[in-house]
Amino acid sequence: MNQPKKGLGKGLDALIPKGTVFTSGRTIVNIDITKIFPNPKQPRTTFNDADLAELAESIKGSGVIQPVLARMNKNGYELVAGERRLRAAKLAGSTTIPAIIKDFSDEESAQLALIENLQRVDLNPVDEADAYNRLSLEFNWSQDEIAKKVGKSRSTVANMMRILDLPGEVLDGLRSGKISAGHARTLLAAPKENQLDLYRQIISSNLTVRDIESVVSPVAAEGKKERKREKKYNIFQDVVDQLMGCLGTKVRIYGSCEKGKIEIDFFSKDDLNRLLDLILKKEVQ
Repeated sequence: MNQPKKGLGKGLDALIPKGTVFTSGRTIVNIDITKIFPNPKQPRTTFNDADLAELAESIKGSGVIQPVLARMNKNGYELVAGERRLRAAKLAGSTTIPAIIKDFSDEESAQLALIENLQRVDLNPVDEADAYNRLSLEFNWSQDEIAKKVGKSRSTVANMMRILDLPGEVLDGLRSGKISAGHARTLLAAPKENQLDLYRQIISSNLTVRDIESVVSPVAAEGKKERKREKKYNIFQDVVDQLMGCLGTKVRIYGSCEKGKIEIDFFSKDDLNRLLDLILKKEVQ
């Protein structure tokens, strides 16, 4: 009497999903698309709807050509790299997606997600700058190390990271495409207090990078001169502080203890009259 064969056949079927392919030392698994979840540290915050729709149409015809990268977690699988492909596959109505499964640590998963996105050409400038910044802060990488990992020059990395110094409204405009990276780099040359006004001028008047350069260059030059003058004559700081406290506006003093001048800011006719009343009352007293 033949006894039923005992072995691992049934167990292997459970462990290795249908459609699994072994190639070049890698295991590519067709994962149930509802069991794979986005990477919480995904650096990309915006996805172009038209591009996703185009990729979805391609997937309908040819499937997902390049597998996504994932790791296992208690709820199923966590995506490490390939969120654009995952979104497009869902849009295409796919029920499974090919994936390479590897046992990544939290740190490795975050690094790979950042690097994979940085190597793409369509990452928006703010997300790119933020990704560089995260590699620097979270993993203590120098700009040289970041540049080597993503195949960029150190100066490119440094200049992109500077974009994050711009006001939040400007970064929102850059992220949404209202201004270009060229506009943003030009705004960085302007004094910080002028950047938001200049950005709004770009939007309202549809200014080109060249247009804004013609505005920024003299403003930046004047700002440097102003800071130099203020630094040079800071011997009057105590007097300046007293006058500003008394008059409620910005005051500058230029010159030496023997000779100089005082500048007092006002912002309207009423403000000028207010200052005159304060000064004349002091003189009468």
